[in-house]
Amino acid sequence: MGFIKAFYVMVYRQVKRYVSARSRVLMTVVNPLIWVVFFGLGWSNVFNFPGATAIFGGLNYITYLASGMISMTIFMGSFISGVSVIWDKQFGFLKETLVAPAPRSAIILGRAFGDSVTTVIQGGMILALMFLIAPGLRVEGVIPALIYGLMLAMGFTSLGITLSLKFSSTEGFQMIVNLLTMPLLFMSGIFYPISNMPDWMKAVAYVNPLTYAVDGMRYWLTGVSNFNPLYDVALLAILTLALTALAVRTFEKATIED
Repeated sequence: MGFIKAFYVMVYRQVKRYVSARSRVLMTVVNPLIWVVFFGLGWSNVFNFPGATAIFGGLNYITYLASGMISMTIFMGSFISGVSVIWDKQFGFLKETLVAPAPRSAIILGRAFGDSVTTVIQGGMILALMFLIAPGLRVEGVIPALIYGLMLAMGFTSLGITLSLKFSSTEGFQMIVNLLTMPLLFMSGIFYPISNMPDWMKAVAYVNPLTYAVDGMRYWLTGVSNFNPLYDVALLAILTLALTALAVRTFEKATIED
């Protein structure tokens, strides 16, 4: 089997699995909405005083948060997608892909890209809902924002796959993901500006790929950003390529006994 055919088969499989899982599609929408309703609407009243919008670059808090929710949706969906690798281990499908007459790089890249496409679809659904509750979002920024989202998804899907190849149980994998998720979320600029963070948090934020996806999406959707958009896309691309290369290398070294 050639590279392109193997890549396509894996993309098709991951997208079809997502479409068939109706509960997963539902939770994709519900989880970010819970954050917006209970976190966003609550804090928007806290920041309802003269001059408060200056903290968020001239935006009201609900618009500032909403523009970060797309990144959060894609990040969480892509990172946790690695759990499907562990399920494939348990049901024997992973062994079949390891011995298949196809390039391993095509298999793992197809898998990562397929999962990335599904998480971008999730982000697109949330973005559509955000336009209903957050004034000031720009329609012309939708396509660029989703391109940033695809790079973000590819990076963290690859990281999730890399980690899952080292675990044999979903419990261990989810424990590590949960340990990493919250720090990365809160040190990315989704909930509050990086400029207001302590210096040690800023240092972490600057090496967090999620930071540049959030900043780039916010720029295209609202016109507010901390960095140059070209700087965002360049660093996000570099970090995503590094994580993708790590996933490919890890998968190529995997054995059927793992």
